[in-house]
Amino acid sequence: MRVFDTHKEVAAALSGMISSGKIPHAMMFHEDDGGGAFPLIVNFLTELYGGSGRVEKLIHPDIRFILPLAGGDKEVTETYMDRFRALATASPCFTEQQLGDALGFEKKQTMIHAGEARMLLEKLSLAAVEGGYRSVVIYLPEKMNQTAANVLLKMVEEPPAGTVFLLITHKRENVLQTIASRCLTMRLLPLTPEEHVEAHPEENAALEAEKEIFADLMDALLRRDLSAGLDSVEVICALSSREKQKSFCIFATSALRRIFFLQQGLPSLAGIPPGEEEWYGNASSRCRKQFPRMAMAHFDRAVRLLERNVSQRLLFTDLIDKLYLSV
Repeated sequence: MRVFDTHKEVAAALSGMISSGKIPHAMMFHEDDGGGAFPLIVNFLTELYGGSGRVEKLIHPDIRFILPLAGGDKEVTETYMDRFRALATASPCFTEQQLGDALGFEKKQTMIHAGEARMLLEKLSLAAVEGGYRSVVIYLPEKMNQTAANVLLKMVEEPPAGTVFLLITHKRENVLQTIASRCLTMRLLPLTPEEHVEAHPEENAALEAEKEIFADLMDALLRRDLSAGLDSVEVICALSSREKQKSFCIFATSALRRIFFLQQGLPSLAGIPPGEEEWYGNASSRCRKQFPRMAMAHFDRAVRLLERNVSQRLLFTDLIDKLYLSV
């Protein structure tokens, strides 16, 4: 898996640990969500296991993964490994939401339960299949319940010989302090904008879709065509999740902010994407100066209501009505 240039120094340090034979028994990688810690770890494990192709395929017998799940205490990651492999090999920089969607949890709350930790304790009591290191990759240790965290703490305090724990956290402050204090923690720098685009191509497709929906909606509003504007309700409701509907509302707010700055004669603050100057200039000249601020407030309200599980169709119909009256 590709290690991004932003993380090359960390990758070199990890490689040096292998060369020197001085590998900490527990390391925690603090990344932004989807920030590249997983491919960095896979690269490290590939070298640790002598370049075995099974590492990148996530099928090496001496590497175990622990993920937050939505089921109860009896749910374990092994049940979901096929889905996880499909996601992680296709999108190594997966986000928390992508993981939840891939495992079939979507809006459900996820957690690492004690049953998972107890099974890990049992597995680590056995010798490594290939006689070398045993490795445990824990994604989001901050999501462990108290019992699971206590079991892990015992393993980290008294690690079985030849075992390496690799933790990926997005909220280090929420990891049990006694666990965090026993790990070598590395804060990974955020990916550059160019690396982020490469790591998350799905976001680019989503952004283009949001631009199209917003442009069609604005065109209908500026033509004073309420019927065409209400057509956008169906399009927005057809987005596959409330999170994507919230993302559209957030995009619309940022676009309206650009229009606002143009109307105020402050194009340097608008941050218009290259190639979109004409569209934004046309929109800013055709709507009332009060419209952007009023519309931003309506979209902000829509985001808050989406979090309260209100009817999407009623919400967005009301939103379009308010925008029509404001434009």
